[in-house]
Amino acid sequence: MFVLATISDVVRIAPHDLEKPPIWAIMDNIHTKYANKVLQKVGLCIRFWDLLKASDGLISPGDGMVNVNVVFRLIVFRPFKGEVIQGTIREATKDGIRVSVDLFDDIWVPEGRLMEGSRFSAADGVWVWEFDNTPYFYELNEQVRLRVEGEVWHDLTPEKETPPHLANSDVVVQKKVPYTIVGSMADNLLGCMFWWDEEEVTVNGNGVQTDAMQIDDTTAGATEG
Repeated sequence: MFVLATISDVVRIAPHDLEKPPIWAIMDNIHTKYANKVLQKVGLCIRFWDLLKASDGLISPGDGMVNVNVVFRLIVFRPFKGEVIQGTIREATKDGIRVSVDLFDDIWVPEGRLMEGSRFSAADGVWVWEFDNTPYFYELNEQVRLRVEGEVWHDLTPEKETPPHLANSDVVVQKKVPYTIVGSMADNLLGCMFWWDEEEVTVNGNGVQTDAMQIDDTTAGATEG
């Protein structure tokens, strides 16, 4: 669920930060720039992990900023395909179910990847799985298991301004999110956790990932800036 991503960048340290120890100034700059941000094809950046390399600082003429070339690692949220994770149902529509974990809200399970025999109840606003003439509800705010099936990325930079003809209108413009995880709950032991006997739960022989901090040893590479 969590990996270490190696990033190369140029840190610009403001004059008022030069009173700090250099490593602190660099860490603060990295945290401000990356924490809680999505990097394309890398994942959701959680926090600074370690500094691998830093050059001597070069002072910019005019503004007094100190430029430092750095290589560092970040803890990044990016579950791998086939990984089974636990989350909470946050929203249900006729198109599917949105699930969140503690750090991330954009996990989408399309209607075609729910249990066979599932239907959307518009009256209740939830999905229902019919099995052996018994309804099993995908209740809002319930804990679920899902298997990661894929990812959808949208590069949202550069930011576009609202078109003039929509600026003062009542039209709602649907904004895309930069990173969406696509999941499936169409298998035994997936879906709402209260459906299954917890004493028998094993997925792929390895148990189930929760949203506790577990860092993969594999390092993902990326270059920014």
